[in-house]
Amino acid sequence: MSEIRALTYSDLPRVVAIERRTFPTPWSLSMFVLELSKPDCVCLGSVRPGPPAQRDEIDGYLICARYDEAYHLMNIAVDPDQRRHGIGRALIDAMLAQTGQDANITLEVRVSNAPAIALYEAYGFRSVGMRPRYYADTGEDALIMWRAIGTPWEAA
Repeated sequence: MSEIRALTYSDLPRVVAIERRTFPTPWSLSMFVLELSKPDCVCLGSVRPGPPAQRDEIDGYLICARYDEAYHLMNIAVDPDQRRHGIGRALIDAMLAQTGQDANITLEVRVSNAPAIALYEAYGFRSVGMRPRYYADTGEDALIMWRAIGTPWEAA
């Protein structure tokens, strides 16, 4: 199982590499730097176990920004070669542990991303609307999901 820890600036080359392999319109390095610089942003990385040469290598990450009334899960990705091993769940578990049971959390997800939608629903996120043509790269709609205060969850 991977270890979840706070992201550091030295993790960003690997984070950007995963981002580019995962999304058709990836975040830039400066976007990650901006989020890491915010003191109340939850920025987590999953570090794979293994030989010393690979021990500090990030295999997934999560960026969750804090706003007045809610947190916004802005970005989560797992290296394509490391998917289906519970890394996404571990990252969400750690985010919920940091934000607390009494946090409102929102996110947007592509309507075509059924695996992500199912994962979010397992954590109590519910669809509350759509953002038409939200994704500029394809014009695809985004599903708006919210996890309300007090929604129960159990760490995996």
